[in-house]
Amino acid sequence: MPTNTKITDHFAEQATWCAGLGSPFTAQLLHRFAADFETGGPIAQICGDWTTNPRKDALGLRLAGALHHAVLSGEAPDLAALYPASMSDWDMDQVWPVAKAWLGANVDHVRAFMQSPPQTNETRRSIILLPGFLKLAARFQQPLHLLELGASAGLNQNWDRFNYATESWQRAGESGVTIRTDWRAPVPEHLDTDLQIASRAACDLKPVDLSDPDQARRLKCYTWPDQEERLNRLDAAIALAQDAGTKVEQADALSWLTERLANRPASGVTVVYHSVFLIYPPREVITAIMEAIRNAGATATQQAPLAWLSYESEALFGGDRSSPRMRARLETWPDGTVESYAESDGHVTRVEAY
Repeated sequence: MPTNTKITDHFAEQATWCAGLGSPFTAQLLHRFAADFETGGPIAQICGDWTTNPRKDALGLRLAGALHHAVLSGEAPDLAALYPASMSDWDMDQVWPVAKAWLGANVDHVRAFMQSPPQTNETRRSIILLPGFLKLAARFQQPLHLLELGASAGLNQNWDRFNYATESWQRAGESGVTIRTDWRAPVPEHLDTDLQIASRAACDLKPVDLSDPDQARRLKCYTWPDQEERLNRLDAAIALAQDAGTKVEQADALSWLTERLANRPASGVTVVYHSVFLIYPPREVITAIMEAIRNAGATATQQAPLAWLSYESEALFGGDRSSPRMRARLETWPDGTVESYAESDGHVTRVEAY
């Protein structure tokens, strides 16, 4: 039987995160993965020889995504009948035997599916970036040129078209996408600011092509099955991106950004932005991306300002390396100001002042 405790420890840790982020279904599923791995079941056959870091690879989410994909695609109708979309009072004691049988019958298929990393393109992260965009529009009174890194399917390129609704403030957009969260920070300034988007561009190493139904389905499969609001919001955001003709270029972030910054417009505010992206590149690439942005900032002018808006782990910007906190951060040039204004978790389930 397998003895790789890194994998079972990862499943247990990921289960805790899923439970904390409101997905008891996925949390319980991960605990079943761990038990099955330890007893040499299908999970051990599928990932017993996994050689790289299971935590960094989000191994548990790859497995959970493979099952959800089988449900969404119709490959596993017996399992689909037991999943939350069909059975609101789901019972993991009923789900797991059927899931285990399907995994055991499809080991090679699941192993192949798991070669690609999960992508969720979480649109709720836009609500914590929005105050930064509003500050830039109000401060410079110029159109914005948007450059998004690690954009996945590009859903968050349409942040200005989303509706935002919290108990303390709202902002109307022009789409069927509504972003809600528990907002505990001060009400964002400049909510009535007129946003002018002059251009949009984005890159990703492995962008999701939403014109391909299977790629759109694969994007959806990583959203946890018992989170109906997230699933509905994702469907609406996909439809919006398809209607808007949203595109993401397949490119290395550093090379793409370096070229874009070197040829940025002579007027308007160039905004480099990203959310939960910098945890993925190698450390040396992270450093090079930061240097590229700051070097470009040194050449910014009042006519052509540069801004860097991000929502990332605070550890990446000199914060406590042991802290799980993520913060929204805005750096602008030519004035060189830096501001961290809010914090939250990976899914932005609540927003607090930083």
